[in-house]
Amino acid sequence: MLITPGKLLAKIDSPADLRKLDRTQLPQVCNELRQYIIDNVSVYGGHFGANLGVVELTVALHYVFNTPDDQLIWDVGHQAYGHKILTGRRDNFHTNRTYGGLSGFPKRKESIYDAFGVGHSSTSISSALGMAVASALENNYQRQHIAIIGDGALTAGLAFEGLNHAGATDSNLLIILNDNCMAIDPNVGALKEYLTDITTSQTYNKFRDEVWNMLGKMSNFGKSAQEIVSKVEAVMKTAILRQSNLFESLGLRYFGPIDGNDISHLTEVLQDLKSIPGPKILHCLTTKGKGYSLAEKDQTKWHSPGIFDKVTGEIQKKIYSVPQAPKFQDVFGHTLLQLAQANEAIVGVTPAMPSGSSMNIMMEDMPERAFDVGIAEQHAVTFSAGMATRGKIVYCNIYSTFMQRAYDQVIHDVCIQELPVIFCLDRAGLVGADGPTHHGVYDIAFMRCIPNMVVASPMNEQELRNMMYTAQLDSFQKGTRAFTIRYPRGTGVMPQWKTPFEEIKIGTGRKVRNGSDIAILSLGPIGNLANLACEQLKKQGIDVALYDMRFVKPLDENILHEIFMNFDRVITLEDGCLQGGFGSAVMEFMVDHGYSSRLKRLGIPDGIVEHGEPSELYRECGFDAVGITKTVIEFMNSATAAIV
Repeated sequence: MLITPGKLLAKIDSPADLRKLDRTQLPQVCNELRQYIIDNVSVYGGHFGANLGVVELTVALHYVFNTPDDQLIWDVGHQAYGHKILTGRRDNFHTNRTYGGLSGFPKRKESIYDAFGVGHSSTSISSALGMAVASALENNYQRQHIAIIGDGALTAGLAFEGLNHAGATDSNLLIILNDNCMAIDPNVGALKEYLTDITTSQTYNKFRDEVWNMLGKMSNFGKSAQEIVSKVEAVMKTAILRQSNLFESLGLRYFGPIDGNDISHLTEVLQDLKSIPGPKILHCLTTKGKGYSLAEKDQTKWHSPGIFDKVTGEIQKKIYSVPQAPKFQDVFGHTLLQLAQANEAIVGVTPAMPSGSSMNIMMEDMPERAFDVGIAEQHAVTFSAGMATRGKIVYCNIYSTFMQRAYDQVIHDVCIQELPVIFCLDRAGLVGADGPTHHGVYDIAFMRCIPNMVVASPMNEQELRNMMYTAQLDSFQKGTRAFTIRYPRGTGVMPQWKTPFEEIKIGTGRKVRNGSDIAILSLGPIGNLANLACEQLKKQGIDVALYDMRFVKPLDENILHEIFMNFDRVITLEDGCLQGGFGSAVMEFMVDHGYSSRLKRLGIPDGIVEHGEPSELYRECGFDAVGITKTVIEFMNSATAAIV
């Protein structure tokens, strides 16, 4: 189903076409662009509320600035759909986030208009500043560099590092602060309160009016932009005497706050700011979900709602004839609350992902013991370490892909100090439509090399519960090592999962099925695909033994000795990278103990896996049930003795 764009939007194949329009036509372009996003996302899914909130800002930026020569850098990328549609990708937009289609985020390989690839938050200021400095080194002082960052992303340390550097330069950098009081969930912390104070301050409202009245008369003054800036700075200094401004203190000229959903005012302001040199910040107030009332009222729900009826707002849900298993993240959330109710030392921490990780379940019941620290993964880990020094049993829940940002803290602040923080890595493995920036495929490799660390992955929901139960016992009994539990996004396999807890002996695997011809060693839920393959292979006369190893660190050496003494062909299976992962750990064991079995490793190849449905990506990587079956048959027929 192809969506028909509005009359003006249909003629915009590039920003150059947009700039041919009269400014009075821009409100219609905004209306058509917003409707086009609603029409497409309601049918095909995707990020919704954030994109609706920046429609006017997107149109104004491409109208005022000479893109792609002027560089637009979108932070995170949740809000870049309008940008994609205006930059030559309108007719392919229905392929957004589908296998082989457009990426859901800005991507340099996809378009010259995507100045910087994103997916993780808070990178826009640093990257835009790097571009601005590079342009200056090339003696190009006309090119504009614009970073568009949300107030949620501004809480990350990287954003402040960029601000700190930018303020000490004379770079041609404009930072657009898209302030809507939201990340995926409502923003938290002192910065949110500070921005609210600026927004409501009578001093700054008066200051804003003085500044914009002055800038609006620039053409009548007949003086240089530098003279106008001097007048602006005089007004600014008066305001600063009455109320300190964080951004001014860092050396950036601050303008605003202004209505970021007013296209007419936005274009005027941006046109004026083009003439002001040096680093500056424009504070825009926008409404997430703007123009779709349901999304405005429940911004968390409508961040990425899936497919829905655009008229009624009814979100499409699959109807199943049999009971379905819960999502792994929900099992985590309910299990954490149950454990916390039985042990008052337990606390929970997440960096701005309470609803996505289901930490909100504990936050609602025990708000004093569950903490959302904002988009600040490094802080989340060291904050957890601090609580662990005082005897708290900390479950620090971070998406696998975001844990990459806190790796230094895991090593230095947790493991070197032998602190028992429990890391629950949600979204481990291939996550689907969010693509390369969100696949959690490196954590096995980067966690297992750290001393004082246990690394485990459950095959199903009950195993997740038991690992969480075991981790808090280990934290209390040992108190000298961290514990990582990785699990995937989405639904598991056990409709009946609320069974009593059982302690798992750390470093032990289990045999899932007997076999005599070949052994498959799996780690985590991907073992369920291996089990399906074993059923198919049995029908073809191949008897496969399946082992759920559960732990990659420490490995179950007893079960490995048993396997290599009884099988001359062994396959390892993981939804992580092959280099340094679970298969590598087994291969190291083989070499260390002198086994000569033939080993085949299945996992994520050494390359970037793009976006698509997980089933499509598993098939591409060769370890869906069909791929596993094919590999076993080929391996059984192979005569060459080698470690593959």
